[in-house]
Amino acid sequence: MFNFERFFKYVKIDTTSDQNNENKPSSLNQLNLAKVLVEDLKELGLNNICLENNGNVYATYVGSKDYKTIALVAHIDTSCDAKGSDIKPRIINNYDGNDIKLNNHNTIRISDFPFLEEHKNHDLIVTDGTTLLGADDKAGICIIFDVLEYIIKNNIKTGNIKVAFTTDEEVGMGAKDFNYDYFKDCDFALTLDGDNVSNIEYETFNAASVKVDITGRSTHPGSAKNKMINAISLAMQFNSMLDPMMVPEKTDNYEGFNHLHNICGTVENTSMEYIIRNHDTNLFNLQKQNFIKIKDYINQIYNQELVKLTMVDQYYNMANEVLKRKDILELIEYAIVKVGLKPKYVPIRGGTDGATLSKNGLICPNIGTGGRNYHSRYEFLDLFEANKAIEIVLNIIEGLKYE
Repeated sequence: MFNFERFFKYVKIDTTSDQNNENKPSSLNQLNLAKVLVEDLKELGLNNICLENNGNVYATYVGSKDYKTIALVAHIDTSCDAKGSDIKPRIINNYDGNDIKLNNHNTIRISDFPFLEEHKNHDLIVTDGTTLLGADDKAGICIIFDVLEYIIKNNIKTGNIKVAFTTDEEVGMGAKDFNYDYFKDCDFALTLDGDNVSNIEYETFNAASVKVDITGRSTHPGSAKNKMINAISLAMQFNSMLDPMMVPEKTDNYEGFNHLHNICGTVENTSMEYIIRNHDTNLFNLQKQNFIKIKDYINQIYNQELVKLTMVDQYYNMANEVLKRKDILELIEYAIVKVGLKPKYVPIRGGTDGATLSKNGLICPNIGTGGRNYHSRYEFLDLFEANKAIEIVLNIIEGLKYE
């Protein structure tokens, strides 16, 4: 049974990551939850518990040698896209299928989120409408605890289970400085970082970040003709040269996008921050090249270097790596069918720690936890699905016995 009291305890600890800090952890408040997790793992009786300087928490449940070793991974941090402090979760028992009023200003409307009707008669955890919930990914953390607790209390025979709780997944650094030596005996890993528990996810975006820095020239507007170079206007020009249909709000499934998520500036200096995403590696590279072409075009017009780019690849599509181990996907399918659900393969329109882990040899597909509307004040967690997720993971572990 999903321990919602544990979930409430964890979400009330602010773990918002900081996209402007390259250190790991990017925000020291993530360590507050990491230290709590260490104590809770000790209370559960796990072994080899460690909290690394980067904030990652590792632990081992020692099982039988008759079973393969698996790693279960979830992340500590929450997105900075919505407020992550002072979270006030509440349970809606037996949801009636109508709009959910969070406060006087914010409502989860069926007209905006038609899939809400699929959650009718389920118990849901929501916010008060002023913050995100933090189910991404504290629901994943709690499900891992619930799985371990069930195994220990019921003396279920399993193999070794390695646990990893990572910091800074939301800013693309969750697997940075990951201690692969700790997990070298694992047959494979799972991230519990998805939404619908019927979904199996092994295709992520290829991802890059781009910072566009523009230098202008300020003069008095009354005598600015042929003198002023307005960096703000150049930023608008730069953005207008990107495909207007290739943005998050107009794409889905396998369609890539360029997402302008921050802009700040004056006439003299303006900066824009983008993320580039695409499942297709060739299209991903073309998107990056387009940024360079636009930069070169504007600089050529002005015959000086007004536009500078800082472009960093963040992670890559893990599909090619995971498909080398189709037996893992088949086991996950079996585990989902066994709980009465129909498995469905869907591409991740984002990334998980599993992208980097898989690239580095620890194959790591992603499964759901029951959360929805991540990174927003409309986020909620379906407790029926969270309980199914616990069963699914137990079924996967059960299937790891050597033949």
